[in-house]
Amino acid sequence: MCFLRMIAIVTAVLGAACALAAEPMPAGDQRFPDFSWDTIPLYMHVRKATAFTDEELDYLSSFPLITLEKTTGLRSSGSTDQGTIVAAEAIKDRNPRAKVLFYRNVLVHYGGYSFDGRLSQIPNPFLVDMRGKTQLVRNAAEAYDLSNPEVVAWWVDTALEVCGHDAIDGLFLDGNIKALTPYLSRQLPPGKKEAVTAGYHDMVRRICVGTPKSDLLIANMIRAGYFPDAGLGYLESFDGSYIEGFDVVVGKATETELLAKGIAAFQQAARDGKIVAMTLGLGESVADATKIDDTRTRVDGLLAMEERVNYLIGLFLICAEQYSYLYVHDGYSAEFHRGECQSKVWLKRFPQYDKPLGPPLGPATRNGLVYSRRFKHVNVLVDLEKKQARLDWLTPREAGEGDQ
Repeated sequence: MCFLRMIAIVTAVLGAACALAAEPMPAGDQRFPDFSWDTIPLYMHVRKATAFTDEELDYLSSFPLITLEKTTGLRSSGSTDQGTIVAAEAIKDRNPRAKVLFYRNVLVHYGGYSFDGRLSQIPNPFLVDMRGKTQLVRNAAEAYDLSNPEVVAWWVDTALEVCGHDAIDGLFLDGNIKALTPYLSRQLPPGKKEAVTAGYHDMVRRICVGTPKSDLLIANMIRAGYFPDAGLGYLESFDGSYIEGFDVVVGKATETELLAKGIAAFQQAARDGKIVAMTLGLGESVADATKIDDTRTRVDGLLAMEERVNYLIGLFLICAEQYSYLYVHDGYSAEFHRGECQSKVWLKRFPQYDKPLGPPLGPATRNGLVYSRRFKHVNVLVDLEKKQARLDWLTPREAGEGDQ
């Protein structure tokens, strides 16, 4: 019952959390989110088509880094971009130091933006397969023809317009893997996908040039199953990477092989000073060609999830460096259906989040599929084969703080 009580709605502690988040940070890149080793550094990734409530905005403003996903505010504000700005302004009113990112997909066309009408005026904006079909993504959505310079210009210009708003701190670029890998290449005419990839690189170059120097560029890039180097080579253009589907098996590699490769990539990116926003799912992955986001099986209750939560926190802690952030989730939707939120995690805090962490005492060590790492207030042991972690939280005396 103790664990269940501690993951109750955090209304009572939100004021204190926001006050802590608003405290200025010492030296570092001032564009970057606030960061502290005091407790586990957290990230938020969410979408909700209706307006966030005051309680939800208080909750959101307690995070140093927030991505407002596609459909945010679509029904309440008339468009995703306007809804994102409205939500970002409300978050900034509560915590001016919170960093809020605007979501755009580089390849998949998700409707609901105020500037969709401008796209419709461009001849042939979407990819067409050899049978004349345009709904190529999951047989439901169009894909941008980035070989068309007008489409690239539209994408860049509209993204920069939103990023120019004072409440928006940067851009979240999704779908990069679809642009860079052979995705859809068999359905397209010969040479088309190569031209799309070239257009993507031009798009990124133009975004990097046009983005205000104060803004962040975070890409969904680190993926062990898709690139020989897990995507590290593409991070030079960005301030960091979001991570999803960390335990989703791709190709012929085993889950443990992909996890070990992903861990190494995360560690390298973090040591290189990149922001890493890691999301890890509670339920089993149901990712396939028909699903959006890092879709997970439904979680009926959080009490039975404690072992899984410890494992996911352990995975994060053996990788994390300054500017690494974690979100343990069961989906990114904060929509309510018949009075119940689709996410059991929304508006909740796991008790591990409020335990003292302290800085790492060194990098993680590896012995086969077992990783270990020491922090000032916790010793971490992660077994990839067993999918288990042990978090040994130290008493103040054991941490060298006497009887405080």
